[in-house]
Amino acid sequence: MKLRAEDVFRPGAFPEYTYISRKSAVSDLSYEFRLTQAIKVSGFLTSLVGPSKMGKTILCEKVIGFENIVEISGADFGEDTDFWKLVAAKAGLAYEGQFASEKKIEETSDRYTKRETFSLTKDKIIEYYKKENLVLVIDDFHYAPEEKRMQIAQQLKDAIRRGFKAIVVSLPHRADEAIRQNADLSGRLSLINMEPWEVADLKEIAMLGFSRLEIKIEDEIAEQIAVESLSSPQLMQYICLNICTILEMSGNQHAQIGQEILETAYRYTTANFEYGDVVSLMKKGPNTRGKSRNTFLVKGGHPCDLYELIVKSIAENPPIMKLEFEDVKKRIYGMISDDCKKPTPQAIKESLAKLQELLHGREDIFKVLDWKEGVLYILDPLFLFYLRWGGGSK
Repeated sequence: MKLRAEDVFRPGAFPEYTYISRKSAVSDLSYEFRLTQAIKVSGFLTSLVGPSKMGKTILCEKVIGFENIVEISGADFGEDTDFWKLVAAKAGLAYEGQFASEKKIEETSDRYTKRETFSLTKDKIIEYYKKENLVLVIDDFHYAPEEKRMQIAQQLKDAIRRGFKAIVVSLPHRADEAIRQNADLSGRLSLINMEPWEVADLKEIAMLGFSRLEIKIEDEIAEQIAVESLSSPQLMQYICLNICTILEMSGNQHAQIGQEILETAYRYTTANFEYGDVVSLMKKGPNTRGKSRNTFLVKGGHPCDLYELIVKSIAENPPIMKLEFEDVKKRIYGMISDDCKKPTPQAIKESLAKLQELLHGREDIFKVLDWKEGVLYILDPLFLFYLRWGGGSK
């Protein structure tokens, strides 16, 4: 059967035809081997850390298999969430309930129905997971409340000693301290740090996928797409799929992919990204309580306040997911007219801190950046791509 573009390029699902195996630069072993090795070690908890949209969940699906994964998100936990109740529910187990049993009165042979309640114990849930060869994957662990993360770590410490298998997935530089710095888990952790994708690996997705679809693509074009994909295989899959859609709509689905189609594909890719409100909030910044903000004349004559300049600086070339403060300052100063006064470094730092506080006080989609110890981390490559091609920074 002839393959369709949506069969080959799958940004939101397991990419059967364009799965790329990568090696860890530290050990020269594939991530598949390292994860397989980790979950085979009884009594150890696996900590899988890597940037957002980098294929951590896809790696788990590849190694463990869909049928053996029970996935929970850190966002599923509130302060009062019962850990084992949630773990049971995600595996399809009724944690508590009622059942009816028929009883007979021996003296009269009469029968009656008795209703009884039941509640699963932690031990029974652990045994069920072991019997069914299930692995608990807690994705986006950083979204769980801080105190809850500590409680989860304590629950997992005891469970893994009994043969329970679990993988905690989180972002680097934040939120995994509850796991990695837990003294009770010392010596019982399998640590896997997934590094960002190299351009060459991302390019292989395009070369392999378009080859399967019998569409010609130049090596240079594939590399340009890989650079814009910001180390994200998901974004690479998305862009390639939209290129195919554009070719199909034009009636030239087997034409060679040229430079002229790329920017159109980039813009089309952002069409369904819901970051408009995020960008608007960032540009607006925190409430000034009636005070006017300083504005700076950018090259071209348009005045911007400091929050607007920060948004524009993030979208500047080259696209980077991690910016040192000096890089942020250099980008901001480079946008302001030469004869215009520049914001002080302290003002920029204070605005970055306030911006992070503003974003992190809202829904998960707003948590797109982290300002920590003099480094600005862009947490979501899709957000940065939207800024660059969806008109968000204009």
